[in-house]
Amino acid sequence: MTATAVRKDDKAFLGHPKALGYLAFSEAWERFSYYGMQSLLVLYMVKQLLLSPHVEAIAGFEAFRAVIGSIYGLPADASTQAVASTIFGLYTSLVYLTPIVGGFIADRILGRTRTIVVGAILMSAGHFLMAFDASFLLALLCLVLGTGCFKGNIAGQVGGLYAEGDLRRADAFQIFYLGINAGVIAAPLIAGTLGEGVGWHYGFGAAGVGMLIALAIYLVGRRHLPPDPPLRRTDRAERPKLSAHDWRTVIVLVALIPVLASSVLVNQQIFNAYLVWADRSVDMTFFGTKLPTTWLITLDSIVSVSFLAGMVVFWRVWAKRFKEPDEIGKLTVGAFISVLGALSLAAGAAVAAATGTQVSLWWLIAFEIFNSAAFANMLPVSLALYARASPPAVVGTMIGVYYLHLVIGNQTVGVLGTLLEKMSATHFWLMHAGIAAGAAVVFLVVGRFFARLLSHEAVGRGGPAH
Repeated sequence: MTATAVRKDDKAFLGHPKALGYLAFSEAWERFSYYGMQSLLVLYMVKQLLLSPHVEAIAGFEAFRAVIGSIYGLPADASTQAVASTIFGLYTSLVYLTPIVGGFIADRILGRTRTIVVGAILMSAGHFLMAFDASFLLALLCLVLGTGCFKGNIAGQVGGLYAEGDLRRADAFQIFYLGINAGVIAAPLIAGTLGEGVGWHYGFGAAGVGMLIALAIYLVGRRHLPPDPPLRRTDRAERPKLSAHDWRTVIVLVALIPVLASSVLVNQQIFNAYLVWADRSVDMTFFGTKLPTTWLITLDSIVSVSFLAGMVVFWRVWAKRFKEPDEIGKLTVGAFISVLGALSLAAGAAVAAATGTQVSLWWLIAFEIFNSAAFANMLPVSLALYARASPPAVVGTMIGVYYLHLVIGNQTVGVLGTLLEKMSATHFWLMHAGIAAGAAVVFLVVGRFFARLLSHEAVGRGGPAH
């Protein structure tokens, strides 16, 4: 029986191939490990690692500090928080670059399955290396390379479970992303609580154990996966030529990358300056119980998942009575809502400064609501825009270009985070609100003047509309 026939007949996991269950649970534990570590990273650097005597023990840190200082213009006397923010920005931006390398290795050298196993091993090693001051930089390197090998390739295997035309594929990715969100929600509750409450290294250890569980689940389910596609030959096939209309579309989509990067800064700052500021300035007491700061990540994940589902329903109901906005329209709405989120943080900081108290947790809850509503209208929608509007001949390349906005955004988040101690918190969050407002205005202009170019109805394209 062929692999394709097996996949059609296999409905052992919620009506889907048995392999989907293994992939979803493996990804859930991988995301648990990744976000468990990331929820602790900046707080750990600010409150322990970059302080004496720990910082002196980091192997190669003096040279590394000199390099990032020259690249980012960090003075020799830059604060611990500024250095931590810069490292965070560099790390998280590289995480979105290395999947390109991981995809190349999988396609040309090792195949997807071996590349995923290598990635899982590297990530496991990275989490456990975080337990030692000396191996901090090596740990980050292992995590960056491991994520690059694991992240994109396991998603590719989900799609490979289904034959062409199998309508279950879309549902499969929804199940897969439920696993991702489950891992994101659980990570701060377990790894974050252990790291803040018991010891930083216990939190990183929990992340490492989570990654080993992910690897074990993947290896057990490996025999249920379809064979890897043949490794690609390096010779290039003849590519369709782009029409003048295609080139104009590509130019607009590329020009939107820095705008997209600006629009996500408020959301991407959650793992960086937001956590540091909340740890120092926010009253984390909730109905008489003081919550760990990292639980804000769990709050963000729960609210985000709720709004992702809620917005699908909202736009369906809206479309019954009104015209539903296109992708650019939804991006504009999302960016303006993001402004309200940043303004909530600025207002909370201003009230606290005026009254001489800590910032109320309710301002952060308001921020999470606005930010999650914005996120639901931005990240999934922008990916859909690039997948639909890109000329068919270069759609794969344009999806890779699309992810560059997260590279740029995370780099910018790291740079902006260095300003947290140089300006008042009110002005810091107002700055983020202003940047988001600028992105919203640009989206508004693009929707006004370039909507037809990016729409299904555009004419003159070299291939069929899609």
